[in-house]
Amino acid sequence: MKLKTEQHGTITVVKLCENRLDAALSVRFKEAMRDIVDSGANDIVLDLGDVAFMDSSGLGAVVAVMKHMGREKTFCIAALTPSVDKVFKLTRMDNVFNILGSPKDAISTDIAATS
Repeated sequence: MKLKTEQHGTITVVKLCENRLDAALSVRFKEAMRDIVDSGANDIVLDLGDVAFMDSSGLGAVVAVMKHMGREKTFCIAALTPSVDKVFKLTRMDNVFNILGSPKDAISTDIAATS
């Protein structure tokens, strides 16, 4: 599993460089994201632009990351592909997460200042 991180001021953009987030990757994804959070990232944008498929395990892993961050930190999701967007809408998780069109949207609006 490959994650690519970029720092933009206080915002950490984490790009999942995989075409699937499913049961096979969800545990490693959660652990890697927890390491990023625990290393001091307070404002994270998760870029899912490469992810063409997400199952319930993948969605559960994203929820676990959000819970791990707590209320004092900012967590957004960006660049959902149509099939992943459908998973968020069918499960109504689109009402739980702050979902943006692209990581640039988070940077330009400074998600840290709006949380």
